[in-house]
Amino acid sequence: MEATLMNLTHFRFETDSDGIALATWDMPGRSMNVITPEVMAELAQIIETVAGDGAIKGCVIASGKDAFSGGADLTMLQGLGVEYARLRTAKGEEEAMRVFFEESRRLSLLYRQLETCGKPFAAAIHGVCLGGAFELALACHFRIASDDDKTRVGLPEIKVGLFPGAGGTQRVARLMQTGDALQMLFKGEQIRGLMARNMGLVHAVAPKDEIVAKAKEWIKAGEGSAAKGVQPWDEKGFKLPSNKVHSPAGMQIWPPANAIYRRETQGNYPAAQAILSAVYEGLQLPMDLALKVESRYFAKILRSKEAAAMIRTLFISMQELNKGARRPSDVPPTKLKKVGVVGAGFMGAGIAYVSALAGLNVVLVDRDQEAADKGRDYSHKLMSGQIMKGRAKTADRDALLARIKATADYAELKGCDLVVEAVFEDPKVKAEVIAKVEAVIGPKTIFGSNTSTLPISGLAQSSKRPNQFVGVHFFSPVEKMLLVEIIMGKKTGKRALAVALDFVRAIKKTPIVVNDARGFYANRCVGAYIREGHLMLMEGVPPAMIEAAGKQAGMPVGPLSLNDEVALDLALRIVKATKAQVGADAVDPQQEKLLTFMVEDKGRAGRKNGKGFYDYPEGGEKRLWQGLSDIAPKPLRPEDVDMAELKNRLLVAQALEAARSVEEKVVTDPREADVGSIIGFGFAPFTGGTLSYIDGMGAKAFVDLAASLQKKHGERFKPPRLLRRMAKDGGSFYAAPAKAAQAKAA
Repeated sequence: MEATLMNLTHFRFETDSDGIALATWDMPGRSMNVITPEVMAELAQIIETVAGDGAIKGCVIASGKDAFSGGADLTMLQGLGVEYARLRTAKGEEEAMRVFFEESRRLSLLYRQLETCGKPFAAAIHGVCLGGAFELALACHFRIASDDDKTRVGLPEIKVGLFPGAGGTQRVARLMQTGDALQMLFKGEQIRGLMARNMGLVHAVAPKDEIVAKAKEWIKAGEGSAAKGVQPWDEKGFKLPSNKVHSPAGMQIWPPANAIYRRETQGNYPAAQAILSAVYEGLQLPMDLALKVESRYFAKILRSKEAAAMIRTLFISMQELNKGARRPSDVPPTKLKKVGVVGAGFMGAGIAYVSALAGLNVVLVDRDQEAADKGRDYSHKLMSGQIMKGRAKTADRDALLARIKATADYAELKGCDLVVEAVFEDPKVKAEVIAKVEAVIGPKTIFGSNTSTLPISGLAQSSKRPNQFVGVHFFSPVEKMLLVEIIMGKKTGKRALAVALDFVRAIKKTPIVVNDARGFYANRCVGAYIREGHLMLMEGVPPAMIEAAGKQAGMPVGPLSLNDEVALDLALRIVKATKAQVGADAVDPQQEKLLTFMVEDKGRAGRKNGKGFYDYPEGGEKRLWQGLSDIAPKPLRPEDVDMAELKNRLLVAQALEAARSVEEKVVTDPREADVGSIIGFGFAPFTGGTLSYIDGMGAKAFVDLAASLQKKHGERFKPPRLLRRMAKDGGSFYAAPAKAAQAKAA
């Protein structure tokens, strides 16, 4: 049957002379296929046609785009939540839940219809095939992936607070050993084709141009139950890869799995617990009932505040920022070809690497050729690591290194579209570099300064063209961290902003635009987190409890561990510089006392010299320095410490700093505050970010919490006027009242 007879828009459908159909998923007007209600309706038509036409032996599902599909359109899932709220008001909780449950499992039922329709389906996968799209492939009776490096399969829903709700938990757990299946579902990683085959997730791997033909050959051969349209788990006598749940083998899996879940999530991620429960219960049931259990958990998680916050921040907002939500629309796009990086130290070398990795030509400048070559060698080291892991080839490394010209000659910067300086954090050093660079670059070249502490407007005073001067703040290590802060100085022009954003997009990182201020946005919040850990230590809180509170609150590491990573001597320099430039009231004397003792008295600078708040024994695991117990005048007993309060202090301190940044108009878009807080410094992802954390509990509840901490621990917890106004008016950062409150507060 031709597509016109089925009235298909998102698929092309044709049958060859052997009676094998090919459904090519190719959504018009989109660069990527996504699962929408319209796609689901057309897929249902295809299934019915294949099942009902005796002349059709089976069907191959492939993509007409460079990738198979990124999965479901999460805004569709957001819409379900809106509909649930409407129905609850109109018809009551019971009817709302009934409709919500049935709608949330439509995709699961559709895939079950596909795998039980009586005809074999095969998925020919090239490019990314993730989430709901991979669940579609798992429902197919045969899966073949291309051997291309771009091909990745996976179920990453956990990363946005969800879990696979279209059969993923049940099919993966019937294809793999239970422990491996749980690990895959918990991590949400993207898996290359060959690895997916080795794991049993796909049946075969072949060159891109052959996957459709080989999928057809499999259907034509018609060997085995799968080729007759029967999945292994629907055959009589099917045995689970790890045996029954209630068996000696099963009991070696589930108690440790529960402990690992607790350790890794601290109980903050309902979706992770739902995965554990859905797999545990589902493996004890026949497939249809198991899928219904999965759907029950999926509906529950879909309604959770964690999922709503994480979807908004880590999917919708992040996608909007990556697509240029803050880019000036009246500035033509810049196709960057050549960038300069001045300073070949750790940061500059990282910037050069990610730029060359994106296909840009890079001029890497340092004070002498030896230093510049050392910076280029960093790219060699990183690419060699990728080769060792099988993620790159020697030719890839050679091509990347060929794009980096290491030199001590500033004249080589001529012709660059953008120059980023990443030299020592000293205004005098940076001023000298600015003068040298501006002496050789063209009139249209944009100058970007990678600084984490120095105000951009002050640095721009050394520039002859401050309108073309912009802050481009990378986070360390550059090759791993996704966030880049674009800092607008007082005189930074629109074109400078646009070029900086085009650069960040080209190197596949996420930008947030902030206005100039000491510490900008991210470092202000990080500084508040680290400072709170310092003050807890000086109060006598046992250091192990401080670190545990940080992790239990949802941070990736405790505040003392984080300070070790960024260096204690750097923290002390920042405190001293702030005191000198802003005044003694701008720093906490207890924090200054602690850092002075650690750095100047004890020579403990952090991980970089093997001793900070932790000791770093060679060949062993880091451990808290025993001398920490002697720092506080009156150490507290563990039983006298309120862990809930410690967690609140660590999160509230950061959220207050974020709110102040909004009030001071350093941050002007809540999406940037939330996205930046999670990918920049790991702020409790389950909350949706610093401002979503406040919105999640409500401004009034947050202000009350902050005020109680202020009364007990000091003025740093005083809620800013903006928050007090929001608490009074019932506003939030993602609603119109917040803007009104901000205007009144200003």
